[in-house]
Amino acid sequence: YLDLSSADLSEAKSLQWVSGLSSLQYLDLSSADLYKANDWVQVALKLPSLLELHLTDCGLEDDPSSISVNSSKSLLVLDLSWNSLSSVPKWILSLHGLVSIDLGFNSLKGPIPYYFGNFSFLEVLDLSGNYLNSSVPNSLYSLKHLRYLDLSINEIEQDISEILQSLSSCCLGSLESLNMKDNQLSGELSSLKLFDVSENQLSGTFPPSLGQLSNLETLRFGHNLLEGVVLETHFSNLTRLTTLKASQNMLRFESNSSWIPPFQCRTIELGQWHLGPKFPHWLKFQKNLSILDISNAGISDSVPTWFLNLSPQFKYVNLSYNQLAGGISYLNVRDSVDLSSNRFTGPLPRVFPTLRFLILSNNLFSGSLFELVCHSSSREKMEVLFIDKNLLTGEIPDCWNQLESLTFLNLGNNNLTGKIPPSLGRTGLDWLNLRNNSMFGELPSTLQNLTNLSILDLSENHFSGNIPTWIGDKLSTLMILSLRSNNFDGQIPHKICDLQYLQNLDLSRNNILGAIPKCFSNLSAMANRSYDNNYSYDWGGTTLIYLSALLVLKGREDEYSSILGLVTSMDLSANSLTGEIPKEIGILVELRSLNLSGNLLIGNIPDEIGNMELMESLDLSMNQLNGEIPPSFSNLNFLNHFNVSYNNLTGQIPTSTQLQSFENFSYMGNYLCGPPLTKNCSTKGLPTDVANNGSSSEGGKVNWLYVSIVLGFIMGFWGVVAPLFFIRSWRHAYYRKLDHVGRKLY
Repeated sequence: YLDLSSADLSEAKSLQWVSGLSSLQYLDLSSADLYKANDWVQVALKLPSLLELHLTDCGLEDDPSSISVNSSKSLLVLDLSWNSLSSVPKWILSLHGLVSIDLGFNSLKGPIPYYFGNFSFLEVLDLSGNYLNSSVPNSLYSLKHLRYLDLSINEIEQDISEILQSLSSCCLGSLESLNMKDNQLSGELSSLKLFDVSENQLSGTFPPSLGQLSNLETLRFGHNLLEGVVLETHFSNLTRLTTLKASQNMLRFESNSSWIPPFQCRTIELGQWHLGPKFPHWLKFQKNLSILDISNAGISDSVPTWFLNLSPQFKYVNLSYNQLAGGISYLNVRDSVDLSSNRFTGPLPRVFPTLRFLILSNNLFSGSLFELVCHSSSREKMEVLFIDKNLLTGEIPDCWNQLESLTFLNLGNNNLTGKIPPSLGRTGLDWLNLRNNSMFGELPSTLQNLTNLSILDLSENHFSGNIPTWIGDKLSTLMILSLRSNNFDGQIPHKICDLQYLQNLDLSRNNILGAIPKCFSNLSAMANRSYDNNYSYDWGGTTLIYLSALLVLKGREDEYSSILGLVTSMDLSANSLTGEIPKEIGILVELRSLNLSGNLLIGNIPDEIGNMELMESLDLSMNQLNGEIPPSFSNLNFLNHFNVSYNNLTGQIPTSTQLQSFENFSYMGNYLCGPPLTKNCSTKGLPTDVANNGSSSEGGKVNWLYVSIVLGFIMGFWGVVAPLFFIRSWRHAYYRKLDHVGRKLY
């Protein structure tokens, strides 16, 4: 027995030193970097007594076709998983005695090789995590001893009924586990002992035959297209069932209120089933429940008392997206709770000391945060706390330094007041959302300690003062910064330009002055896509949650979640920015949305903006820009929101597939001409009326309208207003006359 897994063999050019171990039966060189050892195949397979060979994650690539290997009659177990093999090595064909082959998570392509059917003693075959396509070859169905077959995470396209029918005629008697998850299977399904066909495209109804599999312990068919009604009889003989994972289908479960399930499950996931309108009473008899997901299940009821005290083993509970009402005083769950998008009322519940994830978003919880944050015994373990979109009031308490593990905090869309407590800066936050409250004051300097912060959203409050320079100096991992709709003033600090990972910057609707920094060109994440910003989070190993952000793009506010990492935007609108638009901004070629409207910007529109060819939304309206729309704007082929109205722009609108598709209001308040406007252009590229009226060479005509306006002003002001202003006796007589007329009218 020799285990050298994870040893540093990167400099070993040969494995000849192993060849003398004639009694060796077990050899494990996993994660040992054998890419320089060209003879590992020959040496390992010449060991006369070798039974098991484990070469997981060794950096192995396809072997040369010239390799010749003497048949090893002793080898029973071969593990080549997590390497870089693009095809099944030919030398495996000579190992006729193999009972276990693991080629999972390589880069195998094409159909599943038919010659796996020649391994007549094979019991375990793992080809998961590759790029295998086509259908399961008939040769696999000749493996009479096959117990474990894993073809998950491939691209197999076949009717599931064909696979199961073929298996039933050959090896259902021996097969214990079949994993076909995450392929492209279609058709209707039947059953097996451990049955996992999740994340496919299975359609039809839930087969009653599944209820006859008395030995079934694990049943997984979530994330498919199954529909119809499921009855109690479907589970009649499933007495050994411990895991039922069937979320994300379109099934309706109809049971009698007195039904007692024949099974005791540790895991039940029925998210998006229709279980309501009453809370499922049959759950009362599940005494071993650890994981429960009945989210989005059409339940319009209150949570019964027996449920809250049901199982001391509760690890994960998801009741989100129902119409559950009433108050909850205590949550007896050890790890993760999601009660979001219901109608729960009353004060925030007390929680179990080890709780790590608490999601209470979009409910009617009211009152203060003080009891949960400052007096709760769960402070040390809490990692995620979402209480946004509720009715919380009062100030945020200043005791956050006791929540040592807190990573994500969302208190947005409440009625919170006061200043940001300094102790928030003494946590380990990656995400802080306080948007849409009534908070005020300057940002506390302790926030600069949040060096892992990736999302900071303080928008729609009453925060004031200058934007701190430490945001760019200390918060170097920021991906989203939103200070929208506050009372910040002063200039944009140039330190913001140091935020290399910043994808979304929103400083709109403040009182910010000064010029747009030229150093914005240093915002690397807006200039290239070399950064793979991840906004997802593995919630307790049960669910992958996506962090979300509200962004104002294309003139409207939308919530972005799973695609948040693909969105790049800059919004500086509705401030008092002055000067010209820096041409350096054109370097941000990955920017999808740019809004500079409602400022005091002057000068020409930089031609370099036309280089931002991925731009989808561009708003430069309500400024003092002049000159023409740059011809390079014809390169902006992805524009679907565009506005340059109310500037001093002149000339012809450039011709492109997009610029002519916008309505007239996108160009109004300028001196533009050409399609889509009805105003034609002269030979000089000006509107015809401007060209005719403004040309002194065409007849030298005097515009008497303007002359009469000037004369009227002179006569009115100097003839009436000026004497009243400068001659005191006239002014007194005039006001006495007005006073006399006023009294007479009264």
